[in-house]
Amino acid sequence: MSAPLQAVRGMNDILPAEACWWLDFEAIVRGWLARHGYRNIRMPLVEPTQLFRRAVGESTDIVEKEMYSWRDELNGEDLTLRPEATASCVRAAIEHHLLHDGPKRLWYAGPMYRHERPQKGRYRQFHQYGVEALGFAGPDADAELIVMCAALWDELGLGGIRLELNTIGSSLERMRYRAALIAHLERHADQLDADAKRRMHSNPLRVLDSKNPQVQAVVQSAPPLMEYLGDASLGHFAELKRLLAAAGVGYSISPRLVRGLDYYNLTVFEWVSDRLGAQGTVCGGGRYDGLFEQLGGKPAPAAGFAMGIERLIALMQEAGREPRDAPPDAYVVHQGEGAVQAALKIARELRCAGFAVIQHCGGGSFKSQMKRADASGAKLALIVGEDELKAGEVTVKPLREARAQARVPLARLAAEFPHLCKQRT
Repeated sequence: MSAPLQAVRGMNDILPAEACWWLDFEAIVRGWLARHGYRNIRMPLVEPTQLFRRAVGESTDIVEKEMYSWRDELNGEDLTLRPEATASCVRAAIEHHLLHDGPKRLWYAGPMYRHERPQKGRYRQFHQYGVEALGFAGPDADAELIVMCAALWDELGLGGIRLELNTIGSSLERMRYRAALIAHLERHADQLDADAKRRMHSNPLRVLDSKNPQVQAVVQSAPPLMEYLGDASLGHFAELKRLLAAAGVGYSISPRLVRGLDYYNLTVFEWVSDRLGAQGTVCGGGRYDGLFEQLGGKPAPAAGFAMGIERLIALMQEAGREPRDAPPDAYVVHQGEGAVQAALKIARELRCAGFAVIQHCGGGSFKSQMKRADASGAKLALIVGEDELKAGEVTVKPLREARAQARVPLARLAAEFPHLCKQRT
């Protein structure tokens, strides 16, 4: 016998006991998005490799070493499993002319793929909700995105998530800063690791993201980017801070925060928790006004964020929150000739009336079926035996209350069922 196959390392099954957390989280998030006026968009998992090379940046970790890419020999195309979805969303907006009649608020959800070393909170297949405000130029859009995140943490019952905020100005301002940063890094080259030395000339802002303590010491003494920003960039940031203060959203300025993708400009932010170990960022985003033009579209301002589902669910569990996993209303137990047909009809009628009903399958004794009914979490057991069939009735047995069972005519079961579910001792 051959060995059983297992899931790919870093790509995890989500089993029913865990999936109830996901369903609860998704229900909350979708309601929250609808209340903020965001509409759903769905993009393919597979995109042209060039999309991410142009959008994310050739010298980023994602493009250099984390993408799942291959050559489709049948069509001669270079393809990639999406490592992030902002580029995909902007590509779709350009391709389908979504901004022809004005700005759009969009959201998407699904798996992303990065070839990383799997660890808790960091997987090769991971899941995100992404929110994109396309066509909005002002700091008020940035503030809306941040404030709506704060509202979600409250709704999820999550405390201890702090906001780190920065501005990285325009591409021209960063070009001026780049020369000063390279000069600083060159003066301290003996203290840089191999990765920082490699990035020092190709993409020095990525060095600011280094997690190496020795490199961080060099970064701390680097000239601040803020000193190279003009009045427009500083004004945008000042207005954003004013709006956040008015909304009661606290933050800390993080001068070295640049995010790991090259398309950002002006506002960048991360929501961070200390409860997840090294993988503390649960949500990150910012403004990317140049991405439309970079991908061949008409220039358009935009901002957005993505949040990690696995990490937020881990925080929900850590906080002691219980998922809202509603048990079935009834479990249909049946035994005897003709009982299966009656059980099918009962289950169908109640489901059509909007109730959650499990019908027992696979046979077994009455005792074993009642054990299954109790284990299901159902409020009621609906029992159909030979006596019930002869009388045209069903026995309704409460499973979660000290209440006597009762016989109900089959013809009246659907009408009386709401009352039977709500009865209490």
